[in-house]
Amino acid sequence: MSTYVVGDLQGCYKPLKKLLKKVKFSESKDKLWCVGDLVNRGPDSLETLRFLHDMADSIELVLGNHDLHLIAIHAGCAPAKSKDTLDYLLNAMDCQHLCDWLRTQPLAHYESLDTKAGVTDFLMVHAGVAPHWTLQKTLDLSAEVQYALLDTEYKAFLRHMYGNTPDRWHDQLEGLDRLRVITNYLTRVRFCDEIGTMQLTVKEGLGAAPQGFKPWFEYETMTPETTILFGHWAALEGYTGKKHVHALDTGYVWGRELTLMRLEDQQLYSISS
Repeated sequence: MSTYVVGDLQGCYKPLKKLLKKVKFSESKDKLWCVGDLVNRGPDSLETLRFLHDMADSIELVLGNHDLHLIAIHAGCAPAKSKDTLDYLLNAMDCQHLCDWLRTQPLAHYESLDTKAGVTDFLMVHAGVAPHWTLQKTLDLSAEVQYALLDTEYKAFLRHMYGNTPDRWHDQLEGLDRLRVITNYLTRVRFCDEIGTMQLTVKEGLGAAPQGFKPWFEYETMTPETTILFGHWAALEGYTGKKHVHALDTGYVWGRELTLMRLEDQQLYSISS
């Protein structure tokens, strides 16, 4: 049995199938983790979601910003954007069912696995975490958003989800502002400062850090015993410079590669666009 984690799929169903075939993935024996952004930008968001839904017993996934955006559009809580490629999915007869399934998924997933290095703790998020969050705090705050998505009043959260403020976490945050900040860290952050203030408009690579800001993973976010897996930041091209922090979005939808990592030995597999 092997556990694989794949970078942002963004509706690229056929490349995912090819990559799983390349590693001889067995749905009955192996596990697939997905770092979020399952849909949008690519051509086959509906087929991607159907495929993952049908193998739900063999996968673990976290929601990305594009997945939340799909849920919000379908719920009538946000307009589509000009670059979205979600029309075919939104018009599908099973879109409601698929969106309801996505609403049950977390923004952070934690699991300990037996690896070649011994038992290793893995945390998977789509984008990142705040500098001062512990592992347990990250999981607890993720759960707050997951509960909000499952609540009968979930549309209130979706309507308030968009925006860049408040721009940092503090424990006194309440209500919808609290949920927005948690969501922005877990699904959108790239750069922040040492107290966790997020800079959410810069999307380029490491050299584009605004003055006073660094990539979120440059701070002592968690102990090195926790290996962090994330996507979202294609401009990194898979590089973080941190042994225990792995960037899996290598930009297939932008003409580069789709990357899969086997967690037991951190072996990388990829296919080019």
